[in-house]
Amino acid sequence: MKEKILVTTALPYANGPIHLGHLLEAVQADIWVRYQKAKGNDCYFFCADDTHGTPVMLAAQKAGITPEELVTKIHKEHYNDLSGFHIDYDNYYTTNSPENQKYAEEIYTTLKQKGHISSRDIEQSYCEHDKMFLPDRFIKGTCPKCGAKDQYGDGCESCGANYSPNDLLDSRCAICGNTPTVRSSKHLFFKLQDFEKPLLAWIQDPSHVQEGVSKKLQEWFDSGLQEWDISRDEPYFGFKIPGEDNKFFYVWLDAPIGYMASSQNYFHEKQQEFDEFWKKESGKIVHFVGKDILYFHTLFWPAMLMGSGYQTPDHVHVHGFMTVNGEKMSKSKGTFIKAATFLQHQDPEHLRFYLACKLNNSLEDMDLNFADYSARVNADLIGNLVNIVSRVSTSILDKLDRQLGKLTPEGNEYIQKLLEYRESIESAYETKVYSRAIREITAAGDMVNRYINDKAPWLLVKEDKEKAREVVTFALNAAKILAIYLKPIVPEICSKIFKLLNLAVDTNYSHIDTILEDQKVGEYRFLSKRVDEKAIKKMIQENTQKPKEEKVKQESQEKNGYISIQDVAKVELRVGFIKEANHVEGADKLLNVKVDLGDLGVKNVFAGIKAAYTPEELLGLKVVVVANLQPRKMKFGVSEAMLLASGSGESLSLFIPHKDAKAGDLLK
Repeated sequence: MKEKILVTTALPYANGPIHLGHLLEAVQADIWVRYQKAKGNDCYFFCADDTHGTPVMLAAQKAGITPEELVTKIHKEHYNDLSGFHIDYDNYYTTNSPENQKYAEEIYTTLKQKGHISSRDIEQSYCEHDKMFLPDRFIKGTCPKCGAKDQYGDGCESCGANYSPNDLLDSRCAICGNTPTVRSSKHLFFKLQDFEKPLLAWIQDPSHVQEGVSKKLQEWFDSGLQEWDISRDEPYFGFKIPGEDNKFFYVWLDAPIGYMASSQNYFHEKQQEFDEFWKKESGKIVHFVGKDILYFHTLFWPAMLMGSGYQTPDHVHVHGFMTVNGEKMSKSKGTFIKAATFLQHQDPEHLRFYLACKLNNSLEDMDLNFADYSARVNADLIGNLVNIVSRVSTSILDKLDRQLGKLTPEGNEYIQKLLEYRESIESAYETKVYSRAIREITAAGDMVNRYINDKAPWLLVKEDKEKAREVVTFALNAAKILAIYLKPIVPEICSKIFKLLNLAVDTNYSHIDTILEDQKVGEYRFLSKRVDEKAIKKMIQENTQKPKEEKVKQESQEKNGYISIQDVAKVELRVGFIKEANHVEGADKLLNVKVDLGDLGVKNVFAGIKAAYTPEELLGLKVVVVANLQPRKMKFGVSEAMLLASGSGESLSLFIPHKDAKAGDLLK
């Protein structure tokens, strides 16, 4: 019976490029979707860019553009990168969309009306300089447990300890380096605990999550489900919360709703299709996600859907992380590889094939070992399937006028043996154990290659063309079956094989029993080459260095003394009021001043202006200050800003703003 299935992958965040870690999940899901479509199921594949939150807002500011401009630019790059690896989404959308806002507001309002939303004041770290509450990842300091420096506000990467940002020692704003203060603010919370019983029943159903996921989630129930903070204060790039002043939905509330938004955008003229998945039980919803975000997709997301009258996912498939050459992806070692970089050096279908060789349905991490990658692709893809086609479809077929004959009884027996692999291969695809599917397909291909070797059509064609034609006829019928088996993994190679055989590129399981006899074969087109190991080395080497073009451009600009408008935009000039000035003991050129910057507070400055000013002359003076200078530790103390001046020595003159300027005013 035909099934209706809606499949999604986790939403790539819109503040960085697609890399190999993203491709692990995208390829895994794409293979499953292609298999479902090949079986004849109505399977839809959706995704979107995750566009909201503080990191996107700050990245846009740094680039000197609006957040909307940034996410539009990143969206195009993400789509091109994913398409380059033949990830065939039916719709690749964005969370910064009217559909997403509509469903976010609707779900929130319904939850609130049903009493599942609460509010209370909480204390948060606040940066007086940047005028914003700081998310945990925007606070850095020393771990209170092990003393490791430069750790984030939510946990230590050195010892693994979890803690509150307020527990960090020597905490600082990760944006400007200033010490944050603590402020109280009203926040809104989703009462996750209201759904404890239905959620527990949901995760214990083996059809919904893998066994390992269920066991991991049980820890949350053992300790008791807690309320989930779903609001953020301005400034924030996202959707405003209805009925609230200066409050925005936390990015993780509207991110999974992006699955609904992307499907609504696709089904915009077919509301019934949308409802079959999200309102009724006539369609299945399957999510592919990494284990780092399993809590959002297996606790918060199902609970939100339960509370707002929508269907919960039928299955959430959770996978592990990707390592490269046995280690975490590293920029310093050249193994943090972007999708665009990989495409410049390697065949994307080689990566798809290798990932399939390693992927299963567990939460274990998967290692991309480039030596193993070369060996497997060269032996099991090029030396197996590609070899079957290339060795009989070139000069041998030319000598046979590119005409197939009939299958012999022996050839037909071997075809039936190939068809016997179907059940096991389909089961492997269905359960997402692609590594088993590859083993079965490779074994079947080995059998075909042995048959061809034993018959040696390259010799037969010189002695008995009709015998050679029989072997070639078997080989290409076998290649068609193997290509149908392998098409979800390497669709382009298999489509080329179908084209060679004058078959439609969408040939699938409905054609698997069809025998090709007494027909012409098309012209052979190159299918795929062996992995170039030199290209791998070059890719890693280039990935560890700044691109040559960027170096040349930077050196040229520095040589000519130019800076960009973006560089100018980074400088924050403010009016400062000098409320204290003193000599610095042991310093010939420095004076120590305390500058009042209004809401930014008082900053300590060591300025080389002693030859032109006395401390008495400076008291009460208004000056122009670079307020966002990174604090610099000096012999005499920490200097937190810079006074602007022209000239040198006794003729040095401080920049003085207009007499009506107030301390803290921003100069433009």
